[in-house]
Amino acid sequence: MIRLIVGLGNPGPEYEDTRHNAGFWWVDAAARQLGVTLSHDKAYHGLVGRANLPGGPLWLLKPLTFMNLSGKAVSPLARFFKIEPSQLLVVHDELDLLPGQMKLKQGGSPAGHNGLKDIHAQLGSPDYWRLRLGIGHPGHRAEVAAYVLRKPPAAEREAIEANVETSLKALPLMLDGAMDRALQQVHAKPARPNKPRPVATPPAPDDPGEP
Repeated sequence: MIRLIVGLGNPGPEYEDTRHNAGFWWVDAAARQLGVTLSHDKAYHGLVGRANLPGGPLWLLKPLTFMNLSGKAVSPLARFFKIEPSQLLVVHDELDLLPGQMKLKQGGSPAGHNGLKDIHAQLGSPDYWRLRLGIGHPGHRAEVAAYVLRKPPAAEREAIEANVETSLKALPLMLDGAMDRALQQVHAKPARPNKPRPVATPPAPDDPGEP
């Protein structure tokens, strides 16, 4: 059962629409869906909201520590409310997936993502869940830092937002602890359209002039 959802990003209007803030976009959408207001909480170094659900409270968090210190916000909230790593979902941008692709997984390495590195270090465990929203790769490692801090073109932003919308449909399953079913829903590929059936050509009418 997921009890804490953290969206990764950088604070400030200059970063609001950049690729690195895809996690923020997801948490904002989740807050709207749940009717939750996020407000600044100094104790947890971020914007925090609480949804009171039948299964217990769900916390939403947008760290305001900047990406590289995300764990500074996640760790105190998780520890105070006794939230285990397996009850934590971190939503973040993913270079190794194209816009329009996403992946839900538990555990694994940070794979170079500085926000995940700090969360891992602060929690002392990699066993939290991650929802990876594809943003694509610039093609060269030296260009990554500038790439993630730029706004994506409109078509890429639409593809990321479509992932946000689709993955939010699996949120009730995550909150119920049905992670296997949530995995299936997040990873489900859209059905291919049926091929149109060939239209039969009617036979030519008989020529009345023939005997």
